[in-house]
Amino acid sequence: MNIAIQNRLLGSIGIAAVLLLFGCSADSTDLRQNSIDENGLEDALEAVSRENIQSSLDYLAADEREGRMTGSRGYDDAAQYVAEQFAAIGLEPGGTDGWYQEVPFIKRVTDIENSGVTLHNSEGDLDLEWGKDVVIYADRLREENHVRAEVVFAGFAVHAPELGYSDFDGVDIRGKIVAYFSGAPASFPSTERAHFSSGRTKADELVKRGAIGEIGLMNRLQETRSPWSGNAGAPRGMSWIDESGAVADYHEELLGDANFSRYAAEQLFANAPISFEEALDAADDARPMSRALGIEVTMYRRAKHERITSPNVIGILRGSDPVLSDEYVVYSTHLDHLGTGSQTDGDNIYNGMYDNAIGVSITLEIARTLASLKVKPRRSIMFVAVTGEEHGLLGSDYFAHYPTVPASDIVGSVNIDMPMFLFPMNTVTGYGAEHSSLEKLTTEEALKEGFEYIPDPYPDEVYFIRSDQYSFVRQGIPSVYLAEGIGSSDPSIDGRAVLDTFFGTHYHQPSDDLSQPIVWETAIRFTRAGVRVGYRIAMEDERPSWNEGDFFGDKFGH
Repeated sequence: MNIAIQNRLLGSIGIAAVLLLFGCSADSTDLRQNSIDENGLEDALEAVSRENIQSSLDYLAADEREGRMTGSRGYDDAAQYVAEQFAAIGLEPGGTDGWYQEVPFIKRVTDIENSGVTLHNSEGDLDLEWGKDVVIYADRLREENHVRAEVVFAGFAVHAPELGYSDFDGVDIRGKIVAYFSGAPASFPSTERAHFSSGRTKADELVKRGAIGEIGLMNRLQETRSPWSGNAGAPRGMSWIDESGAVADYHEELLGDANFSRYAAEQLFANAPISFEEALDAADDARPMSRALGIEVTMYRRAKHERITSPNVIGILRGSDPVLSDEYVVYSTHLDHLGTGSQTDGDNIYNGMYDNAIGVSITLEIARTLASLKVKPRRSIMFVAVTGEEHGLLGSDYFAHYPTVPASDIVGSVNIDMPMFLFPMNTVTGYGAEHSSLEKLTTEEALKEGFEYIPDPYPDEVYFIRSDQYSFVRQGIPSVYLAEGIGSSDPSIDGRAVLDTFFGTHYHQPSDDLSQPIVWETAIRFTRAGVRVGYRIAMEDERPSWNEGDFFGDKFGH
């Protein structure tokens, strides 16, 4: 008899026997726990291996992978490694081509010499200087654009009537270029704030209201967090192409797209009815102050494009329940990073050890642990190592739009991205979990590994929209991004300060490499918690559900 079929039969017989022995009045939680114990979960968790994680990490974050840039040889080597690991673990291929789901992309880069911005007011014209004053973003498809129009300031460019806020009341942006601040009002709940901070959400709203161009301005928080000097250089981007050949999230109505420095923003407001400082004050206070600025702007740009493909890597652990095995829990983790770039201290390889070689390595160990169970989880589990995350969650967005199993059969997702093990950790968080039944589940399972569950410790960073679980949320799938907290079990260590130092020094830098420290005791417990969360979802009678009246459930739930 096929071993998988045998396991499914044994699992069904075992559960039926327990029901007969204890009768219909048996407590369902105790029954589920008994079945979990019988499946060998605790024994499997004891076998979670530092050596396995380290071995994968050493390969994925090695200089030979050249930073795993989407579409590069180093990324393809990493993808092949993950596929080989999936096969060795005993998963089934889950792609459209064996282990792979090839994602078609169009790359773009701004031709700096043939792109520019000019301000026109009553005092004359002002050409902004590339890099110092302005950065212009390439059109996703067209080679060349030119637009001249009046400018309207629209706060954060947020329309959120469900939160009692709109930046568009009393202003007409049809046929106008719209200038707006990055981010969203600090008064919003953290994940709603993240959603309305998304450039995609803002662009959707601008196009719906007839805008023909956009100018991004830095608010005070962003000025502190990301100094303008970090914005110089030729902006590069990438978009996936759908099955009809259309470019995803392409707003062809927007003929210009640029970010302004503080100096350029002040010139934009020079003859406006409000000053730039007054606009900043209004943003700090979450007060809409939208109005025409009494100035015209010319924006012109030229782009270079290239078409490439890069694969998501997908493996499936087939479930044991005759009915629920047709449903899927997805573990997502991004395999790509930034490739090679400018040198820092003689090093130009952006290895991405923490971002996200360690997340992929942990996901492989989660797959290995779940595959080792005597009786497999009731639901099937998909492990998806995605491409293009660093370019805007592209691989996961493509998979969420074109899943390799029926979309309605995906019940929930768990995302593993850049878990940090720089100190002995006693807290975790789950970005997005608070919107569904996953928060209670994640809290309970994390506690079994000694982690207290805490709310989003970094609401200003809008992590909720910056990792791959957001792609699943947008398709109506309850999701959780399991991540480190800031609490340290060593009272002499300030966890937030340690993390802030890393992000200020090593994040998206060549120094995020194999020389970075790892507190392995914490890493092992985190891996076990990751196993528990996905396993619990796969074992529950009911699929995860959005909370009643939840913003994201109402907006995206089916």
